[in-house]
Amino acid sequence: MGDGELAAELVERMDRDQRVRSEVTGRNPGDDVWARVEDVDADNTAWFAGVLDQEGWPRLSEVGPDASAAAWLIAQHADRDPEFQRRCLGLLEQAVRDGEAQASHWAYLTDRVRRAEGRPQVYGTQLWYGLDGGGPLQPQPIEDPDRLDERRRSVGLGPFADYVHLARQGESHDEDRT
Repeated sequence: MGDGELAAELVERMDRDQRVRSEVTGRNPGDDVWARVEDVDADNTAWFAGVLDQEGWPRLSEVGPDASAAAWLIAQHADRDPEFQRRCLGLLEQAVRDGEAQASHWAYLTDRVRRAEGRPQVYGTQLWYGLDGGGPLQPQPIEDPDRLDERRRSVGLGPFADYVHLARQGESHDEDRT
C-alpha cells in the first residue's frame, strides 16, 4: 500500500470511528450504540494489525499529521485487545523518538495501557465518572500527582486543571472518545 493510500484509509477509518462515537450521548447511550462502536473498533484493530505487520508504524513524514493522528486513535480505541495496544505503544514510542509521531499521542496511549493493566496513569489523560458511572467527571488514578503538570509539559500537553475544566464543560467528553 502506498503512503497516500495508507494515509487516506487511516483518515477514513478515523472519521468512521468519530462518527460512531458521536452517537454516544449521555452516560448510558444504550447497548446498540456501544455494539456499533465495538464493531468499528474491532474492524479498525484487525486492519491496523495487518498494516503494522506489513509496514510498521505509519511515519508522520510519510502519511502526514491527519493520518498520523488516525493511527494513534485506532490504537487508542483498541481496548478489546490489550496485547495489540501494548504492541502499538512500543512502536509509537519509537516513532516519537524518531520524530515521526507526536509525544502527546504516546502519552495518551501510555495512560490507556496502564489503566487497562490496573496501574495508575502517568499523564492524566483518562477521565471517567467513577466506578458506578454516577459520579462527576474525574481523573482515573494518577501516579505522583504532584509532578503531573511537569510530565504533561514534557509531552506537549497543557496543564491538567485546564484539561479537566474543558472536559467538564463539554461533559460529552468520555475516555473512549480520546
